Amino acid sequence: MADRDYLDWPFFEPRHKALALQLDAWAAEHIHQRHGSDVDAACRALVAQLGQGGWLHHAIGAGGAPIDTRAICLIRETLARHAGLADFAFAMQGLGSGAISLFGTEAQQEAWLPRVASGAAIAAFALSEPQAGSDVAAMQCAASLDGDSYVLDGEKTWISNGGIADFYVVFARTGSGGGEGGRGAKGISAFIVEADAPGLSIAERIDVIAPHPLARLRFDGCRIPAANRIGEEGQGFKVAMATLDVFRTSVAAASLGFARRALDEALQRARQRAMFGKTLADFQLTQAKLAEMATGIDAAALLTYRAAWLRDQGRRVTKEAAMAKLSATETAQQVIDAAVQMFGGQGVVSGETVETLYREIRALRIYEGASEVQLLIIARELLAGDAA
Repeated sequence: MADRDYLDWPFFEPRHKALALQLDAWAAEHIHQRHGSDVDAACRALVAQLGQGGWLHHAIGAGGAPIDTRAICLIRETLARHAGLADFAFAMQGLGSGAISLFGTEAQQEAWLPRVASGAAIAAFALSEPQAGSDVAAMQCAASLDGDSYVLDGEKTWISNGGIADFYVVFARTGSGGGEGGRGAKGISAFIVEADAPGLSIAERIDVIAPHPLARLRFDGCRIPAANRIGEEGQGFKVAMATLDVFRTSVAAASLGFARRALDEALQRARQRAMFGKTLADFQLTQAKLAEMATGIDAAALLTYRAAWLRDQGRRVTKEAAMAKLSATETAQQVIDAAVQMFGGQGVVSGETVETLYREIRALRIYEGASEVQLLIIARELLAGDAA
């Protein structure tokens, strides 16, 4: 039985505990780890299921309320413990529409958010480029104003839900601010681009070790209405960072879900695996490793839910979210690796739960800011605080 004691921590209100327990029961009935070879179809089905179950309302802010970061984190942790693709499906509905939730006009919110919440529209967040991943200010994709339209040219890559999304929130250089023709973070704006917009094409589908829909997008004279811009021209970097501040903490929570599932699997294995006339759990080496795994998970969880709680109090959490993501993703990698080791040869058999978790966790140390970038963010925030 998975540990639920953390739901009684003071970071949470009774409604959060009820939400987590309700979702856990729902996921046990509806969500399955194996999704077959057609990942696109499985992802579409999961988005529809999550929408029908009412869970996607939390990804956009239920009932028009502010986004509840703790709820998002608990949902991602719970779904990740059941199936990585289910967590992905939920997370991308939130990340892909987050800019609209936070900065969109009333018309934009009315047009897209109900469809995202019901699962009728699949969302995507298009920020990264071949030469602009961690360095967002190096962005090359450009949007030029032409009458009452913007025309987009360039590429985006590593775009989750690429190829199956109904719309993309795309960040492009508009040339306003930053000097040198709009170079730098101040020259970026955000746009809603529908998947069938003329000039938008899927240049490449990308396969990764934990399969999910992923693609490189190409914009070739892609014309969209000026009304599709999110926020003011030149505010795109602010829009992107505010969105990531919400969902970066939830990446930490997903990592916790993977780690908790790995610990559960390891405990079961240790109790059942016969070895030298004992069980694996009888050996002190095993006991020490299990203790390290559990302690690391709780420490990462405290950082994660501190960041989520602070954001729900209206606090800026750039440093805290970075600490949470760094700690939780790195810890989860170590916990899952230890679980694979306890399974021995069985741990690397394709389709084994711990083998699946091993593939699922690796990308989380890279996307939405690699661990090295989180270290830089934390240090920058510390130094800025000292200077103040």
